[in-house]
Amino acid sequence: MSTSPAPAAAGHHPEPGEVRRPWTVLALLLAAQFMVVLDVSVVNVALPSIGADLHLSSSSYQWTVSAYVLMSGGLLLLGGRIADLLDRRTVFVTGLAVFTLGSLASGLAGSATALVLSRAGQGMGAALLTPAALSIVLTTYAGRQRAAALAVWGTVGSMGIAAGVLFGGLLTSALDWRAVFFINFPIGLNVLVGVLRLVPRGESRGLRGLDLPGAVALVVGLLALVRTIEAAGRDGWTTTTVLTGAAAAVLLTGFALLEHRTRDPLVPPRIWRVRSLVSASTVMAGVTGAVVGAIFLSSIYLQQVLGASPVVAGLQLLPLAAAISLSAAVASHLLPHAGPRLLIAVGLVVCAGAALLLSTAGADATYVADVLPGFLLLGAGVGPMFVAISVGAMADVPDHAAGLASGLMMTGHEVGAALGVALLTTVAGDLTTRAGLVAGYGDAFVAVAALCLALLVPTSLVPRTAAAGAGGHGHHGH
Repeated sequence: MSTSPAPAAAGHHPEPGEVRRPWTVLALLLAAQFMVVLDVSVVNVALPSIGADLHLSSSSYQWTVSAYVLMSGGLLLLGGRIADLLDRRTVFVTGLAVFTLGSLASGLAGSATALVLSRAGQGMGAALLTPAALSIVLTTYAGRQRAAALAVWGTVGSMGIAAGVLFGGLLTSALDWRAVFFINFPIGLNVLVGVLRLVPRGESRGLRGLDLPGAVALVVGLLALVRTIEAAGRDGWTTTTVLTGAAAAVLLTGFALLEHRTRDPLVPPRIWRVRSLVSASTVMAGVTGAVVGAIFLSSIYLQQVLGASPVVAGLQLLPLAAAISLSAAVASHLLPHAGPRLLIAVGLVVCAGAALLLSTAGADATYVADVLPGFLLLGAGVGPMFVAISVGAMADVPDHAAGLASGLMMTGHEVGAALGVALLTTVAGDLTTRAGLVAGYGDAFVAVAALCLALLVPTSLVPRTAAAGAGGHGHHGH
């Protein structure tokens, strides 16, 4: 996500203490960003209700989540580049309009296909909206105000997962699963009007040097990859599965080659040589995949196997979210002493233990005895990792590349979520019957434990100590 202010915005750079800007602009942008973050997890608790209504298959369950995170993650770097080149306000308003209309279409969806496509539309809007919003924050506020604004921005990111499961449960229980999507419409409309009134137009430098082929190759390659994982689990390695896998390999290799050939790549090749960033982003993708996948499966398990209502399932997932937030706060104090590598390694081992604990929850499990201890342990392992990964990733990144680097990390975050959900759905097998869920839940968490232990390999490349000043980058954990 771009942090380089365009020359046009130079007029918006008061010296610290010179001009205090009203917080209304930040409030509007946060409302939009909150919707984007919320929509990763808000759907999870509503899934059993959606499934019953639209007759979803296991793969449709997975695509309802994956379509959104794949589009928002896969197009994020392109969105950041567009926000750099064009007038930020226009990019933000366009992204918000696409996201809001995608939400409306999701709420009106009459079939699994319609829902998955409108979720993809929401994701495309999010990919434009997020970098443009952050860019407006950075050019509107300066000095202390900017520091405060960025701190609040980071907090909203971490709160999203907890708020998502809670709102999802409340809206689904009180009204209907469609309300989960419809609620974005009035919020989106109000933010749109407010931003057009309060944020001045910037200058546009035109879309010269936009790596569109690279972005298309990346997104279509990722879609093919997720499709391959999902089909391999469902049908085995049929001719179609092998061909889809080959297409994914060709497209993702094509993306790598395009990045080297084009004059203005989405990710300049020198960034790939920053060891701390590449290793930490890999760990970020894996950890997010494990967490989002765990919440995805648990929200279905709590309702279909343990018989919780959507609102109760939302409340039952809250201790996990609370443990993540609490342990992240503790970890930020430990970080200067322990260093990122140690915190990530310990977090991975704790998460693997938590996953093995959760894998024992069977058909006659109870929430308090069999699920809650695993949730609390999982949260305690994950929270410190989000903090340590963000700081570790930035350790060797020069200041002028910080925006691009955080964009790359966020891409790892979203794409990891999509791959994690696809992988765990494949391992779990049939999510549409109670018996299938009971068998699959245990298998999926054994896979989570294995994934966490495998991530110790890239963790060994993360810097042992945090570079001075690296702590200033807010963490983007959902």
